[in-house]
Amino acid sequence: MKINLPEDVRTIINTMEKAGFEAYAVGGCVRDCLLGKEPNDWDITTSAKPEQVKSLFRRTIDTGIKHGTVTVMLNRVGYEVTTYRIDGEYEDGRHPKEVIFTGSLREDLRRRDFTINAMAYSEKEGLVDLFGGQQDLENKIIRCVGDAKERFTEDALRMLRAVRFSAQLGFTVDEDTISAMKELAPNLSKVSAERIQTELVKTLVSDNPGNLKIAYECGLTKVFLPEFDLCMECGQNNPNHIYSVGDHILKSVEYAEPERILRLAMLFHDLGKPRCRTQGEDGYDHFYNHAAVSSELAEEVLRRLKFDNHTIDLVSRLAKSHDNRIEPGKKYMRRAMNRLGEDLFPLYFKVQRADVLAQSDLNRDGKLEWIAKNEQDYKEIIEAGECIGLKDLAVTGKDLIEAGVKPGKEVGIILNQMLNLVLEDPENNEKSRLFELCLPKRP
Repeated sequence: MKINLPEDVRTIINTMEKAGFEAYAVGGCVRDCLLGKEPNDWDITTSAKPEQVKSLFRRTIDTGIKHGTVTVMLNRVGYEVTTYRIDGEYEDGRHPKEVIFTGSLREDLRRRDFTINAMAYSEKEGLVDLFGGQQDLENKIIRCVGDAKERFTEDALRMLRAVRFSAQLGFTVDEDTISAMKELAPNLSKVSAERIQTELVKTLVSDNPGNLKIAYECGLTKVFLPEFDLCMECGQNNPNHIYSVGDHILKSVEYAEPERILRLAMLFHDLGKPRCRTQGEDGYDHFYNHAAVSSELAEEVLRRLKFDNHTIDLVSRLAKSHDNRIEPGKKYMRRAMNRLGEDLFPLYFKVQRADVLAQSDLNRDGKLEWIAKNEQDYKEIIEAGECIGLKDLAVTGKDLIEAGVKPGKEVGIILNQMLNLVLEDPENNEKSRLFELCLPKRP
């Protein structure tokens, strides 16, 4: 198996080999090449110690020299070069207490998480695959290097990484690996919220976001997203639905485009349903006010997982508004844009469409047609540059004060009266017209 190494990577490896050291491209870049994908970055492993690596190259950065990593800069690109190492005892289920440098490539590869990430390559030696990674790639299996329980005990985040790789690659997770995840799932509580957030988002924006169900089945979501577990266990005895709340959520995520905010919104849009379920006189389940509760939960969970404020704001607002039903007609759309916020709408229709597609087929075409009409109204409003907020109003507070309105509360009241007239009919957005309609006694 031949891999075409980038010129810079070849230069680094050749330089170290000429100096008497071993050096290989390693890990994800090798995996991606074998899958026919372009690697995002290239990592190199070597028998050389960090100081020896630094002596061979003109420009280096001590990225993680304590753990053997030096970044070599070539042509303004950084390449991480790490000394073969053996990880010492893991005290916190996440980080080794110490690392021990070794001269053995095998020892370095055997400490890695999954077989598909434990392969190395150099033009001199070819592919080094000591743990069956190439075979697992062909069989589309995620499998731990060596004993799965040992790998997950060392680093609990690896359990979520197994889910993430299965979602990104469309692979199944090997049975022994699944068993170890089920047994050691509580250890995920030792992992920081930021690291969990990263793996969750990568899973959601992958080609197979529904594989998040593996995390549920293994008990991982119980640790970091117990609200989702309640959804998986909450049925929906309602003609509009054919899935549990949780399975509906996963289906809606799959129907949404692989965009971070959008897929997070789908994950959270129905999270409040278990708290709102009631049975009506018709014998069906109903979920009154679930959008508002879902919005509150979205904000709570996203803060717990250390998401940024912009993400929290957009996702919680999309969850709150996802069940809104806007009457067709541009005056209704203008009012909705003013009420919900114009910035929501590029994603708003996508959320509603994914939600409908993940429901039963009861009146599906009618629901989708309604959304399409709303979207067309929105596009026409945007194209026409119509006023949907005070910032676009032809009259300002200063204009009113100059016209004799007393500064203070009355200014705001009149501006909102004017805005309502403009939302009803955009032709009213003309200064003299608004003065005529709202200030008939103007001197």
